[in-house]
Amino acid sequence: MLDASRVQKELTEIERDKKTSGISIKLCGDHDIAHLCGTIAGPVDTPYEEGIFQIDIRLPGAYPFEPPKMQFITKVWHPNISSQNGAICLDILKDQWSPALTLKTALLSLQALLSAPEPSDPQDAVVAQQYLRDYPTFLGTARYWTETFAKQTSLGMEEKVQKLVEMGFPEVTVRSALEKCGGDENLALEKLCSG
Repeated sequence: MLDASRVQKELTEIERDKKTSGISIKLCGDHDIAHLCGTIAGPVDTPYEEGIFQIDIRLPGAYPFEPPKMQFITKVWHPNISSQNGAICLDILKDQWSPALTLKTALLSLQALLSAPEPSDPQDAVVAQQYLRDYPTFLGTARYWTETFAKQTSLGMEEKVQKLVEMGFPEVTVRSALEKCGGDENLALEKLCSG
């Protein structure tokens, strides 16, 4: 059974420190404490700088004795994160998890992973090869993806998200649909209605 009081305590701590840590978590649309939406700020002096990355977090019933399942919703060009589905290769989300760790430490570890990729243990072999063989192109592509998918420069995007959420769609699904449709609200709505 999920320890809701522990999760609540962790959420409170993250909220309290979000200005300094650059990470935040909130419940995803359905008010289920086992399904959370996290955000991390792209680290300074990396191609992810100034990006805000959305992360889908699902807590197993045995949390904190089992690791949370985390996946990038925001598309990111990184050797340890799938450019296709956002899956993450990080030891503490697998066999190196410990109940002493928290959602905050997991998100901070993801932030650190953005700063220090491990191309020798890739989640995305194509990105890892580019990182190892053509670093300048890797940097350019990672910056471009950050500009395109992770920068909340236009308030328009948040307004579109809000409008679609008010129509009854879960925020995570809305963000994903808008991202896949390049921010086109009408295409995203079609996708949400058909999907």
